[in-house]
Amino acid sequence: MRMANGLLGALLILPVLASAEEIGEVSTVFKWMGPNDKIVVEAFDDPKVQGVTCYLSRAKTGGVKGGLGLAEDRSDASIDCRQTGPISFTGKLKEGEEVFKQRTSLVFKTMQVVRFFDQKRNALVYLVYSDRVIEGSPQNSMAAIPIMPWPAAK
Repeated sequence: MRMANGLLGALLILPVLASAEEIGEVSTVFKWMGPNDKIVVEAFDDPKVQGVTCYLSRAKTGGVKGGLGLAEDRSDASIDCRQTGPISFTGKLKEGEEVFKQRTSLVFKTMQVVRFFDQKRNALVYLVYSDRVIEGSPQNSMAAIPIMPWPAAK
């Protein structure tokens, strides 16, 4: 019982990250063996901001290594976020807080989305980038959402 309580406590202090839903994909390079290289489009809702959905497109490496999960995906990614309902906050926002993270190689490389709040302009800013244990990539993309009133249903 004590171990279960400790595990539950440890899980509660971990950051809440969004999980992505695949919207679609297109092939970019034909591979004779294994899946083709492709661009995948995914959507995720910000776990701490109700009414915001982000759409992410990213490169996914195919071939035999890609099919087995051993290939390293390119750092190319793009993001666009939209207000999809009334915006409300379910927790305290932290500057540069990670809201989405996905492994893009077997061990060392990840793609992540972080959120900033531009208080002066009353906007949420989302940034996607890739990093490695040793060296990241300067390739990035960002989207900004002005926090606006949502029309009431009639």
